[in-house]
Amino acid sequence: MGCKLCPRQCNIDRSSGKGFCGMGDRLTAARASLHHWEEPCISGTNGSGAVFFSGCVMRCVYCQNYDISAERKGAEISAERLAEIFMELKEQGAHNINLVNPTHFVPQIINALDIVKEKLCIPVVYNTGGYERVETLRMLEGYVDIYLPDVKYYSDEAAKLSSAPDYFDTAMAAVEEMIRQTGAPVFDGELLKKGTIVRHMVLPYLYKDSVEVIKRVGERFGDSILFSLMSQYTPFYKAKDDPRLNRRITTFEYNKALDAVLEAGLHGFMQERSSAKEEYTPEFDLRGL
Repeated sequence: MGCKLCPRQCNIDRSSGKGFCGMGDRLTAARASLHHWEEPCISGTNGSGAVFFSGCVMRCVYCQNYDISAERKGAEISAERLAEIFMELKEQGAHNINLVNPTHFVPQIINALDIVKEKLCIPVVYNTGGYERVETLRMLEGYVDIYLPDVKYYSDEAAKLSSAPDYFDTAMAAVEEMIRQTGAPVFDGELLKKGTIVRHMVLPYLYKDSVEVIKRVGERFGDSILFSLMSQYTPFYKAKDDPRLNRRITTFEYNKALDAVLEAGLHGFMQERSSAKEEYTPEFDLRGL
């Protein structure tokens, strides 16, 4: 049966071939470990139990994880092994299970969660670039407690940086479905227990696009979400050779986006500009697999 998990709907039989994501139907991951660089309500004091999956449904030219997304570095694991990894991360003190770039492995992840559903007892986070099909997200209802999507771009021209047609409308429809499933944010002390955090990273020269994203996210979702404005852009991958993208953002660019967040009345997390550091990208050394 052809794969239609992501908006590409490439219809490839991934049991015998590879989809647009570059992956077959075998779960492939590059790292499973405690991760301390998410929003404070996700990372907490102990860290988030992050599993980084290989392959990707997007083609971001500045991808910081390009060696696993574009170059597909990783190791094949079974759903049974993934379930064991979830429990191992919990035993290490993880506040949650953080599924990083999971879209193209949703059925296999559901199988793994079914194995441990009764004993996991910590939130499951779905960490995505936002290019999602509503139909696929509906498969996750009852499995995911916290959605962590990007809304990267407003204009189709900007979305070419990820080769993602109709990105904005697709991502906004996805966020609406996520909110339907989780409801408004619910905390357990300082940690998020349930809810949706929308992320947006400011890119060089594209602060006007950022302002449009922020304005429309605020108008449509308001207090139903938390909003995370990110300043961590660093020119990775093909961006190093692109004159539009081979620099970090300026104070002016970030402040324009920050002003838009305040004007929209959104609440959440605002990174300091000093957050733009390569050290925040983990080493994908197959740890924990």
